[in-house]
Amino acid sequence: MEANIKSIINAFFILVFLTITGCSATVLPDPEEDEIYSRPNSSSSQSSSDRTPSSTRDSSSRRAAYTKPYKIKGKYYYPLANARGFVQQGIASWYGEQFHGRKTANGEIYNMYGVSAAHKTLPLGTWVRVYNLENSKTLDVRINDRGPFVTGRVIDLSYKAAQMLGVAGPGTAQVKVVALGEATGSDQEGRVVYRPVDYFRGNFTVQVGAFTVKRNAQMEKIKFGRKYINSHINEYTDARGKFYRVRVGRFRDLDTAEQFNQKLTKDGIAKDSFVVAE
Repeated sequence: MEANIKSIINAFFILVFLTITGCSATVLPDPEEDEIYSRPNSSSSQSSSDRTPSSTRDSSSRRAAYTKPYKIKGKYYYPLANARGFVQQGIASWYGEQFHGRKTANGEIYNMYGVSAAHKTLPLGTWVRVYNLENSKTLDVRINDRGPFVTGRVIDLSYKAAQMLGVAGPGTAQVKVVALGEATGSDQEGRVVYRPVDYFRGNFTVQVGAFTVKRNAQMEKIKFGRKYINSHINEYTDARGKFYRVRVGRFRDLDTAEQFNQKLTKDGIAKDSFVVAE
């Protein structure tokens, strides 16, 4: 009898909890935001950037995961679907022995004596031309890993690539990174021929919240719509149910979208907003 009473009481509290959460304005993480890479606990002595070894899923799942957002140190990164016209300037660093022989983000084995590089958002497999702005050296490298996750750094070179560019000695250098595309072969003179990575042109927006209750999402949309243009709701359904994702603005390039997102954060208007590709 006592056990039955306890069961009834437990069931009552569960029902109350579900009722409350079903009517609340809970902001939930998108299923897209799950971390798809795990990073090691220790850091490299050659570089202060973090590495992101690939997941242990099968190869088809890994390929599908290449363009999914991933999270490092509480920050989300959104790989680009298109590298056409990509140019970036900043600091290059390198990584070596600690990661030698470990898997990269695309499942390959990192070889510090080979020529490769890591980038936070370029499509894996993209070839880029790196210009060392401090000594005028250039080198073509393929992106097969994610990183570096240090403010201001735009590319992490393998040890060999860093040597060839004159970065290994000083550890870092100011560089310009220009996307070349995918290697399709070589010409009669033995030079690599590249095809621009052209999946589709990216359109970006900033997500400011995800709700389980449509009315709450509509109220959030109205709030942002009073001050910003293109405040809109994107509906998404998965096994957990339907989500109403509130997004603000439409941008043709990632940098502009990120600048807008930083402004929202700096002004205290949005606490956990982030850029997404639409």
